Amino acid sequence: MAKDTKPRLVGLNHIALEVGDIEKALAFYGAIFDFDLRGRGDGRAFIDMGDQFLALMEGRTQRPDEQRHFGLVVDDRGRVRDLAQAAGAELIDGPFLDFFDPWGNRIEVVEYADLQFTKSDAILGSMGLKLEKSDKAKKELQDKGVQFAPSETGQNQ
Repeated sequence: MAKDTKPRLVGLNHIALEVGDIEKALAFYGAIFDFDLRGRGDGRAFIDMGDQFLALMEGRTQRPDEQRHFGLVVDDRGRVRDLAQAAGAELIDGPFLDFFDPWGNRIEVVEYADLQFTKSDAILGSMGLKLEKSDKAKKELQDKGVQFAPSETGQNQ
């Protein structure tokens, strides 16, 4: 890398959330989402998301987030609202599917098909998933130079 060239942001490896109790946090998130536990240690647990992970760390003491949030990508967000509500999440009114976990972390839930965010077929396969993109998301990706194989765009070869 040239001396005057800045490093390029490539993605997120993980997000760390502070929670009050690891067991309660795993139970809360497990009531909403299907996931594999990547690992755990004293006061921490790691929820696997293929090539990324969510780190849950004991020690939340600050007040609930207001605008600060992150987006969790799911394969199907159709049931998330009901499952989050049943788990005790505080749903946030607005155009998106946002909620607070019991410790005040604000989460927005988005569906994989609708976003330009993408995972390789190898990562999706390792997760046991075969997911498609909406036409709008494909166009956003194509406008950025991402090329799809004909089978991915629905065109004949």
